[in-house]
Amino acid sequence: MKENNAAYRNEKTELIIGRNAVKEIIRSGRRTEEILLNRSGDAETEKIAGAAAEKDIPVKYVEKRVLDRLARGGVHQGVIAYAEGYRYSSVADIIGYAQTMKEEPFVIILDGIEDPHNLGAIIRTAECAGAHGVIIPKRRSAEINETVMKTSAGAASHVLCARVTNLPRTIEELKKAGIWVAAADMGGRNIYESDLTGPVAVVIGNEGKGISRLAGEKCDFTVSVPLRGRISSLNASNAAAVVMYEIRRQRDGKQV
Repeated sequence: MKENNAAYRNEKTELIIGRNAVKEIIRSGRRTEEILLNRSGDAETEKIAGAAAEKDIPVKYVEKRVLDRLARGGVHQGVIAYAEGYRYSSVADIIGYAQTMKEEPFVIILDGIEDPHNLGAIIRTAECAGAHGVIIPKRRSAEINETVMKTSAGAASHVLCARVTNLPRTIEELKKAGIWVAAADMGGRNIYESDLTGPVAVVIGNEGKGISRLAGEKCDFTVSVPLRGRISSLNASNAAAVVMYEIRRQRDGKQV
């Protein structure tokens, strides 16, 4: 195999790096051209090879230096896959998925999350918390790429993600669909005293600037995570995790 094989791939093909991310790609059914494994791989990589064989995905064993070169310094754990480029969903797809699950919509809106590690972490939490989808803007935002896929531990293969041109307009559309939109920002009502049991979308703002003025003005209300320390804010992905699991807690409590 040529070490510069990536140069011959379709430009829409993505590298999926690391064991968890590749496992989730296989499970998701996303079209995968080939999986590269370290020749001296361990039992875990052989399990991946077996899972790939069940899905008729070609597997090729290569030297570690080939994987090192493709990963460009990233930690590949002896596993890299060539997969079909990520396909974004629509907002209608996300709402439709909630309806299929016979659940009230639970949507995460990310207003300018630019760090792909934060985006990946948020998507991972969204998948674990049972959110129906994530919405990101086309401009001034990280997009789904190999870093996001790896940081999300492959969760991005399972979570519907819509990419929209105009976030404030999208918020208006969600409200017209009967979904309450909350801004997670400073100065709002204590999240633990807020009712988040119904159809809800939560806006998480940019790492440094927070929620944009236009998006904030379109929200129905604002919720805040109470802070008791000397630091005045949480990392975007941490704040998102707290908010999502409070929604999950309230929903599960309502069902009991």
